[in-house]
Amino acid sequence: MSPSTNLDERKSRFELKTLLETSRLLIESQDPDFVLNNLLLITMGKLMVTKGMILMFKPGENTYSVSKSKGRGWLAEGNEIALSISDESMHTSILKGAEYQHIFEELGVSPQSILFNLQTSNHHIGFLCLGPKGNSHPVTEQEAEFIESLTIISSVAIANSRMFKEMRHINRRLDRKVHDLNTLLELSKDFNLMVDRDEIARVFKFAMLGQMLIRTFFFALDVDGKKSIISISGIKQEPSEEELEHLFEMEDVSHVQPDTDCEFLKENDIKLVIGLKFQNEKIGVVGVGLRANKQHYGDSEVTFLQSLGNLALLTIQKTLFLEERLEKQRLDEELNLAKNIQRGLLPDPLPSIPGFDIAAINISSRQVGGDYFDFLKTPEDAHIFAIADVTGKGIPASLLMANLQSMLHALAPIDVSLGEATGSMNDIIHTNTPSDKFITFFWGLISADGNALKYVNAGHNPPFLLKENSDTPELLEKGGVLLGAMPTFMPYETGEIPLEKGDTIVLFTDGVTEALNPAQDEEYEEERLKDCILKHRHESAEGIMKAVIDDVNEYSNNIQYDDITMIVLKKTQ
Repeated sequence: MSPSTNLDERKSRFELKTLLETSRLLIESQDPDFVLNNLLLITMGKLMVTKGMILMFKPGENTYSVSKSKGRGWLAEGNEIALSISDESMHTSILKGAEYQHIFEELGVSPQSILFNLQTSNHHIGFLCLGPKGNSHPVTEQEAEFIESLTIISSVAIANSRMFKEMRHINRRLDRKVHDLNTLLELSKDFNLMVDRDEIARVFKFAMLGQMLIRTFFFALDVDGKKSIISISGIKQEPSEEELEHLFEMEDVSHVQPDTDCEFLKENDIKLVIGLKFQNEKIGVVGVGLRANKQHYGDSEVTFLQSLGNLALLTIQKTLFLEERLEKQRLDEELNLAKNIQRGLLPDPLPSIPGFDIAAINISSRQVGGDYFDFLKTPEDAHIFAIADVTGKGIPASLLMANLQSMLHALAPIDVSLGEATGSMNDIIHTNTPSDKFITFFWGLISADGNALKYVNAGHNPPFLLKENSDTPELLEKGGVLLGAMPTFMPYETGEIPLEKGDTIVLFTDGVTEALNPAQDEEYEEERLKDCILKHRHESAEGIMKAVIDDVNEYSNNIQYDDITMIVLKKTQ
């Protein structure tokens, strides 16, 4: 074997060993800068060139950045250049000046230079640009193969290092996300145990100061149209009502500009304002100043702040719902108590009036109502019966009804006429109740022998008096204005009628005649009531009353909008 052959073999083994060592070194490295620097130094040393640089491709901009540069007169590190390179050229292993003269001219290097493509199987990374050899000899095929092998190894190492760098970045973001989620989980556990809004605001403030390193912030809430600050830190002066309205009108995520027109935001150096929604309605706003570490608010920080704010917001809503439920329970208890008290004001059982069959009923559309009926016995053994309807419904009406009941019981034993007593009740009610509250009222006095009736109608639905031998009910209308509407300028007129066996008196409130059909376009009215009474006139007082109630319920499909009260008196002897 000739000496030259031995030399070539030794050289080949040396190059192979160099490739293996370099490959191990570069593949194990996760630093792109280290890989590129070694690639340039090794190749320049191999070819004994004095100039070399590495161009890194920037895909989004289709330009090249000079990552490494050695030698005078070439592009300096950090420079960027756009090259007219076709897709085919980007995947050509070696570019020489004779074939790609325009590229070398754009780079400003001599045609004797050579470009080695840095690429993986899928991506073009850039170029290794080497100047002419010091001895002016062309690059041999063996040298080109060595450099090309080295660029392949380096390209893989660069791709791996980029992947590792991206993975480290993703891992850091995941770690941050996990930390944020753990923080929110722990805070949610704390919030779920809280029912006091001041405590919720304190924990929210601690999270802002401790987790986000935010020293200046505010948390505003809109409760039933009233906007207020519930948590605050580092704010010089709270916003005015107009400024609060402006904060709620801002975009859901607003990065505040330095030239903002809002003095509150400018004065307190608020950088970010986030709107918080509940059921698609903005009811909360969080504003934050610069973080203690001077870092700006990226998407992850905005998301965390939104999540933290929504967590506090939902907890506050929970406390509001809890308060509403407790208030409703309290009102229900009070209404039940009022209902029992009101029931106690009505006569139960009904008293017995000699010579009469009587029936009465009160059906409230709510737990308590404003309808009223009563039976009283006078010291002279006469009997009083009364029916009334207070304007409105619910507790206010029931209270006024209770006042009427107390006045009726106070006046009944006094020896005054029905007209005079009605005038006294009217004046008391007018003096002591609001102008929009009044009472329709009817009461009658059955004589001790049961053969005569005196009555006063104060604006109430006229009761029906059906005589035994008549098919046309008589309306009991005599009296005066309803109670409480105005002072008594004229005495109430008293009606007097004789009573005979078989006579029937039916008293009712407007809940009967004004009951609506299911279409809510027609009322039951007095004509239907009259027909029902006539149809069942020969039944007992209870039978007549039940027939009317059943007929009203059938007409209205059992939908009741107003209180229903009835009294039926039937003279039996």
